[in-house]
Amino acid sequence: MNPTEKVVATNMNRNQNTSYRREYPALPRVAVGAIVIRDGKILLVKRGHPPAEDYWSIPGGAVKLGEPLEKAAEREILEETGIIIRAREPIYPFDVIIRDDKGNVQYHYVILDFIGEYVGGKLSPADDVTDARWFRPDEVKKKHVTRTTLKLLKEIGFLEE
Repeated sequence: MNPTEKVVATNMNRNQNTSYRREYPALPRVAVGAIVIRDGKILLVKRGHPPAEDYWSIPGGAVKLGEPLEKAAEREILEETGIIIRAREPIYPFDVIIRDDKGNVQYHYVILDFIGEYVGGKLSPADDVTDARWFRPDEVKKKHVTRTTLKLLKEIGFLEE
């Protein structure tokens, strides 16, 4: 057995539901996010857990079993920020794979970000984020933002190259 298989086998013996574990999962976790822009500002959250702990990023999270992707995005944005959105077209698929010092997959997410149409709600950070705010482009540049979020914001034209 290679090291990754040993970690998976060990985790499976401890917990039969390892596919839903954040750290050292048996399978990639499927997640969604939503790019919500209102009055020239983008909605970002400050992550409260690894792998992006203390970084600002697009709000979103894991898809539940049997949940359509659009509904998952709407639910996650509401849970994390208090903001109600309508998920529109998917625009940015990517993955996050982080390995530990031994080369084992510590985190693996397959993520699809949607355009999120603002519907309403009051900004109220909750769930697994420590903060949620609306930012102008010049404010984003001064924050500790994930590389993937910066790349996405440049690609959609919210930030200049």
